[in-house]
Formats: sequence, C-alpha cells, structure tokens
Amino acid sequence: QVQLVESGGGLVQAGGSLRLSCAASGSIFSIDAMGWYRQAPGKQREVVAGISSGGSTNYAHSVKGRFAISRDNAKNTVFLQMNDLEPEDTAVYHCNAVVRTTRWGISYTHWGQGTQVTVSS
Repeated sequence: QVQLVESGGGLVQAGGSLRLSCAASGSIFSIDAMGWYRQAPGKQREVVAGISSGGSTNYAHSVKGRFAISRDNAKNTVFLQMNDLEPEDTAVYHCNAVVRTTRWGISYTHWGQGTQVTVSS
C-alpha cells in the first residue's frame, strides 16, 4: 500500500503565498514522476506542475513564473511553492506519484486526497 498525504492548503488573500507538501509513504521502492493537479468547482481536474525523478520540471501556462515545484527524494516528498496567488487559483490541489513497489515491478500512479486552497480577492 502507498499513501500520499497533502498539507499546507488554506485561505489566503490575492497576492499571497502558500507552500503545499505531499509526503508518500508505504511500500515504496522508488518514485518516478511526481506532480500536482487541481480541480475547481464545476471544472475538470487540470495539471499544475510536474517533476521527474531527475528534477526536470514542467508547468501549466497559467502558473508559470508564479509556482515552483520541487521534491526531496530522501523523504519521498514533493512541494509546490505558490506565489502571487490569484482568485482563479482557488481549487482542491491533489498530488500524485508514479511509484514502483519492487525493483522489477510495474509502476502505478497514486493520488492524495487533496488540500483546499482558497484565494480571496
């Protein structure tokens, strides 16, 4: 079993900052890509940012220059630093991780339950 637990969400005024964390635990041999997605009310889930095991990153156009994704491989944790937040960033933020539980096993994508981010204008 693999569990992902997000933290760091909350209520912030426009222009403020938040830092989300997502820790993976359980039967983990290695983690490949990790990422953050978000889902606003009435909208589909969308990708926010991703990071490879080697540290290569990619971002949605709407957050590029404001958000930064990073990871601590020793702690199986991914972070999302969110600066200059806008009301349009309001959503439930979910992390995911592509996890291999054994050396020769297949990788599976696991998801966290999500953390609410609310940005007031």
